[in-house]
Amino acid sequence: MMNFWLIFITFIAVNLDFFFILLCLINQYPLRDVIIGYVIGVAILVTASFAAGKALALFLPEWLLGFLGILPIYMALHDNDEEAGENKTTHSPVWIVLVTYLAVCSGCNLSIFLPVLTGLPLSQFGLALAFILVLTVLVVILIKQIGRIPVITHFMNKYSELMMKVVYIGVGIYVFFDSGLISHLVRLAGLI
Repeated sequence: MMNFWLIFITFIAVNLDFFFILLCLINQYPLRDVIIGYVIGVAILVTASFAAGKALALFLPEWLLGFLGILPIYMALHDNDEEAGENKTTHSPVWIVLVTYLAVCSGCNLSIFLPVLTGLPLSQFGLALAFILVLTVLVVILIKQIGRIPVITHFMNKYSELMMKVVYIGVGIYVFFDSGLISHLVRLAGLI
């Protein structure tokens, strides 16, 4: 039997660290694009958790997911503000939200949702996924409302671009360490 409270608490727990980043993303991009990118990311990770089961742990150790930390660092350091006469290539806001979410939350989502969802039959997984996706949309709308508080709006208007770069670099470094990538590489270096 599916436990909606467990799924709700798990969703909040694994996404809590992303909520601040989400506030920054909502300040920079259209709400629709943020929702679409976030929903796609959540759907991918929750479905991967369900589909992979214990096999994921055998084929992709968590430290390997640490390489995803390169993505937010790249996005922070890549300057889209090019000269006026040059061809300007920018990434879609949906893509930026999706990649950011996958980089920040892959390890947590895969490891925490895995035991919660693995025992569900396919019919109940569909219902659980729908519930999680509704929560995803509601969280974005709630965070958008929080972002409208005048003090927060003033702060975000003044510092959001710098904060996003700092957060992206910090997230990338966090992913390197949290996934075990750094300790794995140190162990490998010790063997050489």
